[in-house]
Amino acid sequence: EVEPTDRVLDGLNLIKWYQDGTLTFRRSCAHGICGSDGMLINGRNRLACKVLMKDIGKRITVEPLRGFNVIKDLVVDMVPFFDKYKAIKPWLMAKDEDPSAERLQSQEDRLIFDDTTKGILCACCTTSCPIFWANGQYIGPAAIVAAHRWIFDTRDAAGEERMEILNDKSGVWRCRTIFNCTDACPRDIDVTKAIQDVKRALLANKV
Repeated sequence: EVEPTDRVLDGLNLIKWYQDGTLTFRRSCAHGICGSDGMLINGRNRLACKVLMKDIGKRITVEPLRGFNVIKDLVVDMVPFFDKYKAIKPWLMAKDEDPSAERLQSQEDRLIFDDTTKGILCACCTTSCPIFWANGQYIGPAAIVAAHRWIFDTRDAAGEERMEILNDKSGVWRCRTIFNCTDACPRDIDVTKAIQDVKRALLANKV
């Protein structure tokens, strides 16, 4: 039994704590920040901690994220997902490794990639993508979003290197602009726009 204002995560916790202790799912912060509890809820990728019972009706179906091997119940193997994320080198690679002063950046330059700093690696965008379902080699929207965050950062010097990684048959060109990724993002990131930004930068051969 749950209240209309309870979250799906609250319902899952009640089941695990009082009805079936074997039920297995990931969760951590319960505030939509950690991305741990991404799952399929009534056919849509969502975070269980952000979805209220009153917003999805009386019958609720929860399933593991598509495209990953299921370890148990709602827990999937995220290793291939994180391998693709690590492949785009998601860290600052500046020209001067030991700067004598703070690396400054204008507000205008920051706004260019501000949206893509919000990713939480929940995999909701990647596992909503039909291209990913059909081709497990596709690097996926989440990795492209992470790359976008650094490619357009004026303090970073490895944009061309990341662009080369994405300029691959399993890279950014696999995207067919279906918009599932944008619809699925619990952080409201315009994922499709970020992917298009990277494509345009590649076509223009500049960062």
